[in-house]
Amino acid sequence: MDAERLPEQIAALDEIAEICEREKVDVVLVAGDVFDTYLPSAEAEEVFFRAVKKIAGGKRAVVIISGNHDDSVRLAASAPIAAEEGIYIFGNKATVFPVGGDCPVHVAASGENYLVLENGAGEKVYINALPYPNEARLREDKTDESFGDKMKRWIEKGNAGYDGSMPYILLSHLFVAGGSTSEGERNIDLGGARAVPVSCLPSYGYTALGHLHKKQRIGANGRYSGSLLQYSFDETNSEKSVVLLKTELSDISVVKEIPLISGKKLVRLEACGVEDARSLLANYKDCFVELTLHLNAPLTSAETQSLKEANHGLVSLIPRVSSLDGETIAVRSNMTAEELFHEYYFTQFGEEAPRELVEAFLALLSEEV
Repeated sequence: MDAERLPEQIAALDEIAEICEREKVDVVLVAGDVFDTYLPSAEAEEVFFRAVKKIAGGKRAVVIISGNHDDSVRLAASAPIAAEEGIYIFGNKATVFPVGGDCPVHVAASGENYLVLENGAGEKVYINALPYPNEARLREDKTDESFGDKMKRWIEKGNAGYDGSMPYILLSHLFVAGGSTSEGERNIDLGGARAVPVSCLPSYGYTALGHLHKKQRIGANGRYSGSLLQYSFDETNSEKSVVLLKTELSDISVVKEIPLISGKKLVRLEACGVEDARSLLANYKDCFVELTLHLNAPLTSAETQSLKEANHGLVSLIPRVSSLDGETIAVRSNMTAEELFHEYYFTQFGEEAPRELVEAFLALLSEEV
């Protein structure tokens, strides 16, 4: 949850609660990144837990895993109490939930990081819950395994109670090789060091993934459902949605994607000159705007202010100033963190940055991404 956009997120969560009622949903899956920071505000935490209780509604189960943005210990601290409401929270500490309970959808079996949920009709589903593997957990096993091999082993550990007789879901927060990132996600694959090969994912059941903001399919039976709202400007044409699944005997399948309409849209605009820009901005009052502005001279402070007044949703202004010889001055604000690091290293040492140094730099960034 992004504290600056709480009203939009509240609307999106209310929309999901309505979808659950309308579609008679039994189980809701949340694949991590509940918050956008390790230290969310008290208001953000209250909004989320009120919303998730409303989604559970005393009649369905909600299963939540921690993501790389979440403090897994803090998020899972309320797990014993939340479970009484049918809300099951997995952090990076091995968790086993009590069997039974008064909720219509209850725990039929549980082990370290897996659940078997059963509804009133006796239908069951197996959920293997693998939260984001943070640095603390990665250091638990001193082996020479590759990251992919380690993830495959941990996935298999979460399959300890699966016998193939019921529908299966892997719920995880990983970067799978081949996934498409957005501009707001800063090199989260760490140059490939933390990318999980598709071959590590189960070939059966369904894999519900979190981490990437863009909704997308992964492999034959996996999906990133994506973020609730648009958070970066390369998502302007990306429709936000939730995925509705159906179980039947031991099978699980996708019924449909249900669009989410809550939240402001992000738009990318381009204009030549301040006057054209002001006219264009006036047409997008209810959006967040990134404006690329082509100019013959740098903007004055008065012109910048006039653009902001034309649309208070203008959050990114990219001036492209043409020099007398027709060249356009580069703007560093459009460069990724990795590109900036490469440029800085080259200016300091006159050579390309070593790959291992770049990966170490990106690893440090990932702890706050």
